[in-house]
Amino acid sequence: MNIQDILEKLEKGKISVKNAKNLLSLYSIEQVENFAKIDINRQKRRGIPEIIFAETKEIDEIKKIVKKTLEKTNSVIISRIRKEDYSKIMTFAKKLKVKIKTGKNSSSILLFKKPIKFQGGKVGIITAGTSDIGVAEESRLVCEAMNCKCITSYDVGVAGIQRIFPVLKELIKEDVDCIIVAAGMEGALATLVSSMVDIPIIGIPTSVGYGYGEKGIAALASMLQSCSLGLSVVNIDNGIAAGGIAANIANRSIRKK
Repeated sequence: MNIQDILEKLEKGKISVKNAKNLLSLYSIEQVENFAKIDINRQKRRGIPEIIFAETKEIDEIKKIVKKTLEKTNSVIISRIRKEDYSKIMTFAKKLKVKIKTGKNSSSILLFKKPIKFQGGKVGIITAGTSDIGVAEESRLVCEAMNCKCITSYDVGVAGIQRIFPVLKELIKEDVDCIIVAAGMEGALATLVSSMVDIPIIGIPTSVGYGYGEKGIAALASMLQSCSLGLSVVNIDNGIAAGGIAANIANRSIRKK
């Protein structure tokens, strides 16, 4: 019995409130053997799909979680797949006969059964350099899984500052609800963008850099210390979190229009 059936039976008085509550609780958490409990109701409750962090999981565990999740929901994201497991996961996904979206320079993928309709808000995603693209693409996959249209422009950092102006004009013209900025090294692009538009900005410091402040430390510190109001910051390389926040902002914005 799906959620719609439960609510209809409750409305018609065929089941009690207590029984309906018990039946609905079955949609909250699904246990996969003895190693995982997936939040299959997250998409309906928060708009965010189930996301599997694959880097620390065995491939058999990933397959079982994917299969169980797709039995109950339309989509699932597998993030940070290990290099040696990527082709195996792709083969497994094709056998499930689901649709697959991949990210450029990224080992994260989005699997879904029914076509995703971009009925949500709009999110702009930009990167300072080409080395930041993989993290930005994680954000794109999350936003698209949450029904947001994404407008992307990569390699527009402050090293060639003139590149950013036509990009910002396009994002303003598209009336995006939020902008994600992924930048490594000193992370200055996030502050620059935040100082020029009246749109919420989410900065992702990336682990691009070397020497003093390497591995994203300088970019993180710079974004956190930004004097430009309207800029929020996620953890180093956390494209997944940035995508979830941006899509929530965008989708909430579209509901109010």
